[in-house]
Amino acid sequence: MTDIPIIRTVNVKKIYRMGTHEVHALRGITLDIKAGEYVSIMGPSGSGKSTFFNMVGVLDMPSEGEVFMRGHPVSKLSPSQLAWVRCHNIGYIFQSFNLIPTMTALQNVSIARIFAGSSPAQARDEAAKVLDQVGLGNRIHHVPGQLSGGQQQRVAIARALVNQPAIILADEPTGNLDLRTGEEIINLLSKMKSTMGITIITATHDMKMLSASDTVVRIKDGAVESVQSRDEIQISVGTIDGKTLA
Repeated sequence: MTDIPIIRTVNVKKIYRMGTHEVHALRGITLDIKAGEYVSIMGPSGSGKSTFFNMVGVLDMPSEGEVFMRGHPVSKLSPSQLAWVRCHNIGYIFQSFNLIPTMTALQNVSIARIFAGSSPAQARDEAAKVLDQVGLGNRIHHVPGQLSGGQQQRVAIARALVNQPAIILADEPTGNLDLRTGEEIINLLSKMKSTMGITIITATHDMKMLSASDTVVRIKDGAVESVQSRDEIQISVGTIDGKTLA
């Protein structure tokens, strides 16, 4: 593991302007995320959690400050370089799955590989392998409407994995799932981190996510309220910080 953080934000601010009115969504966030770390970003609605998540995922640019990826300032990248980073370095998982409803699981995953430059045949082979890894080897020809919510999220995870990214960004990955299925997805993300060395960054309200996290970042009013390591989070049977995990 290198000493250089895979992601570093330095005094990141985001200001949205609506006419003469300014909304300060982020108020100067400085944070290091290590390679191979499982980080959960938590905060109430309107805290700036999702805005910060978008900065870390290179989906948006700060109004002030800088995001560094492996020591390189993201603001210096050209649009084509940014597109390459999003395609090859980062895999995205969304709460609403964002699958194409008319495509099979295999097609939904292989299309990401095709965008990365693979031939259709190679993309299908790679997609089938990854779908098997996430436990859907017997569902590759099913369209999303024929899959459960947990299975659709596994397709979304396979799509995020197929280009072998260094970072997975998961936005409320258990938000639309029941308790048992949500736990299965958390365990799958944790397995990806431990077996593949992928950095996992989640934006979440799910208290169950804390037990899998190496670091928990709490954001409030556009600023970091606390950063806690797993050892610093008081964990007892079924609870974290006195809150029930269920």
